[in-house]
Amino acid sequence: MKKALVTGAAGFIGSSLVRELLDDGVEVRAMVLPGEDTRNLEGIGVERVEGNVLDRESIDRALAGCDTLFHLAAIYSIWMRDRGDLYRVNLQGSRNVLWAARDAEIEKVVYTSSIAALGVKPGREPADEETAFNQFDIANDYVLTKYLSQEEALTFARQGVPIVVVNPCFPYGEGDVAPTPTGKIILDVANGVQFAYYDGGFNVVDVKDVARGHLLAAKLGRVGEKYILGNRNVTIRELFESVSRAAGMEPGMIRMPLPVARLYGYLSMRWSDHFGSQPISTAHEIDYSAQYLFYNTSKARRELGLEPRPVEESIARAIEWWRAEGYMPRTDGVARFMNALRRLLAR
Repeated sequence: MKKALVTGAAGFIGSSLVRELLDDGVEVRAMVLPGEDTRNLEGIGVERVEGNVLDRESIDRALAGCDTLFHLAAIYSIWMRDRGDLYRVNLQGSRNVLWAARDAEIEKVVYTSSIAALGVKPGREPADEETAFNQFDIANDYVLTKYLSQEEALTFARQGVPIVVVNPCFPYGEGDVAPTPTGKIILDVANGVQFAYYDGGFNVVDVKDVARGHLLAAKLGRVGEKYILGNRNVTIRELFESVSRAAGMEPGMIRMPLPVARLYGYLSMRWSDHFGSQPISTAHEIDYSAQYLFYNTSKARRELGLEPRPVEESIARAIEWWRAEGYMPRTDGVARFMNALRRLLAR
């Protein structure tokens, strides 16, 4: 690998990957959207090109002279006023990039999918790369687009395009400027505005480990294979309590019955549909995350040599970054009310 193109390079995982590649001595071209927030690339000596995954000509220009492609550009959102954007970018955009990579005879493509594109096993049994997708009934548009676009990528691989698929779990860490839906959960808990949990769980992983997994997949990953990039399986309650402790708060978590959580998600989505603001959650998102989204990460450890860092250290570092960047403490009216309510209910 001499020169790599990273699409979605200004994003949360993308910018961490750019740093990982540069540290490894790889020449990097970072593809960013015109007018995109590029704070995550500030201070990095990297070549930038403007491009759009919906514009094939701009993709061709960006790929010129590269031997490796990391395709990360996607919309990660639990709700959008125009749901079609998710399908246009995550599905058609991926097709455009993969056709361009095929025509340019790129030597290796690392395609960023998600654990959202994999199935879930019953109870707390960890799923793996071979667990068939089984979320059609409750999946939101983001989950569906990640599954459908992953199937497209695997089809390209079967047709001879040298594609390795990586499936990141729930990432967190420095540089989550948006923040992403995953990061917002952690940030809301750290700010004391999210303290009600329901049964369910995730596999959480440091964004730096996800970036490292991408690099290792390019070097060691087998074409046509999927690799879950994750770390530890934790319940929602365990995650919230770890974040609270790292933020210097008493955990004080309250269990919310699932029907109440669904109603809350439904009302939050209806509010967003009317006013256009991002919902805290949606009914689909709650149904999906109320499962135990536990995953077996042994394949990436065994074949790629990925060794994730301790979760507690990573959470503490993420909170330090948010605090330094002014995301914490949150002092608006909503935060004051929710913190007062949390203290009242914890008595």
